Amino acid sequence: MKYMDEFRDPAVAKEILKQIHAIVTQPWVIMEICGGQTHSIIRNGIDQLLPKKIELVHGPGCPVCVTPLEVIDRALVIASRPNVIFTSFGDMLRVPGSDKDLLMVKSEGGDVRIVYSPLEAVQIARENPDKEVVFFAVGFETTAPGNAMAIDTAHREGLSNFSELVSHVLVPPAMEALLSSPANRVQGYLAAGHVCTIMGWEEYEPIAEKYKVPIVPTGFEPVDVLEGILLVVKQLEVGEHKVENQYLRSVRRDGNHHAQKVISKIFQVKNQKWRGIGEIPVSGLGVRQEFSQYDAAKKFSVEDIQTNEPEECISGIVLQGLKKPHECPAFGTLCIPENPLGATMVSSEGACAAYYKYQRIRA
Repeated sequence: MKYMDEFRDPAVAKEILKQIHAIVTQPWVIMEICGGQTHSIIRNGIDQLLPKKIELVHGPGCPVCVTPLEVIDRALVIASRPNVIFTSFGDMLRVPGSDKDLLMVKSEGGDVRIVYSPLEAVQIARENPDKEVVFFAVGFETTAPGNAMAIDTAHREGLSNFSELVSHVLVPPAMEALLSSPANRVQGYLAAGHVCTIMGWEEYEPIAEKYKVPIVPTGFEPVDVLEGILLVVKQLEVGEHKVENQYLRSVRRDGNHHAQKVISKIFQVKNQKWRGIGEIPVSGLGVRQEFSQYDAAKKFSVEDIQTNEPEECISGIVLQGLKKPHECPAFGTLCIPENPLGATMVSSEGACAAYYKYQRIRA
């Protein structure tokens, strides 16, 4: 297939569904890692078209959703400083902190700006040498190269008024954490195609072997998702467990070497707390010591801010694939997009937002 509309072709989707129905003989639980895949599944009703023996559960692949609450609170403190221009992608502005969000800081007079690239934030720093410009660097491996490039650019140009508040998370350690949990139900993974575009899929091979699970890097269009499911089910039905690439038009086994090089230059692997899940060893990226002047958490002395999650929000359980959004007592009542308890309801990739937007009140 060459054109994007072919990946939305009902006839192709129907044929793949026919193949899935024909080969399934027993129940299987498959997790799609990425929130973009979740929205494609719910929007297109893919989970409802599958055989009843196949259950799709939603994983922690929404970077906005897993950004720790204390990091949001740190952002709010920094953005409220009088000499700061705080820049961010738009999806972070309505994520609730302990008592407000970045839009509220903006309404109170804070200079909070939406940008479309971290390099745009670097340009703002160039244009405002008397201001401290901070970029909210959130995401998985997908956005890490751009964020690293922004710090690298600022360093080469000697821009001392630029820094990043970093909350980067890594997919493979999170997959292992879920698989090693006593509560784990996942038997196969649809891996995030855009993450694998950067990092490749070689690092998933030890996970597939160790935990005996098939892992399939998968795209985001309906046909992509259905073909990814078919490849996982084929392996499960014959007892195989290997990495098989569905996203051939974008993903190579060794990924993008140039992107990986800039990531490793600026960032180093560290233990990372995930919102609603807790700390996962070696699952995050932090700014290397030699570039610490660009680490906003250190620059503004907010590293000690720690915050407890609201007890009524079960987003962490949803992100682990243990419950569906509609199983939360607060879903659609106390927690709605206009008044979210957690990031999974407000993020454009959040599972709760998908269920609410497409009026999914049952599996």
